[in-house]
Amino acid sequence: MIRKLLIISAIIVSGCTTLPPSDVSDICAIFTEKDDWYGAADDARDRWGSPIPVMMAIMYQESRFQAKAKPPRKKILWVIPGPRPSSSYGYTQALTETWAVYKRNAGNYGADRDDFGDSIDFIGWYNHQSYKKSGIKKDDPYHLYLAYHEGHGGFNRRSYKNKQWLKAVSKKVSRQSAGYTRQLNTCEEKLKDDGWFFGLF
Repeated sequence: MIRKLLIISAIIVSGCTTLPPSDVSDICAIFTEKDDWYGAADDARDRWGSPIPVMMAIMYQESRFQAKAKPPRKKILWVIPGPRPSSSYGYTQALTETWAVYKRNAGNYGADRDDFGDSIDFIGWYNHQSYKKSGIKKDDPYHLYLAYHEGHGGFNRRSYKNKQWLKAVSKKVSRQSAGYTRQLNTCEEKLKDDGWFFGLF
């Protein structure tokens, strides 16, 4: 009986780990609820120089922090579920081929798109590529998101120029990043202190 309860508990806990945070609009609430996420985001910031609020705002826009997010299937004859429009998957909605480049380039060969730590590192890496290939400052969420969506070749050709809808989304990402920045300024010291304490165990 006890063994069965332990198995059921393990299943419940493992299932909960992939649930999105309860309040995705508040970065302090996110990091308090998902107590290992701040450490992963901090590591990505240290490695790639991308501000945590910028990376989190891009992830929010792409998946609302849903680990196994996929683009909706196209409809055949308006009813029958058809193929998905792309191989986008996970927290970052990264394409399969782009993820493969990241794994080789960053040396993170075991990375998974439904793992938060790998995903936040991917966004930091991609923003670093945007800085190198497109000259975008790492604290410029508006242009970083345009490059994230269009790719560096597309961004450099200004493929976004006539996409008003995409510019509007990039403005949303910029506003989200600004909000996350204000929030993180109020709680980051506590997050660092808590991380140091729990790191002892």
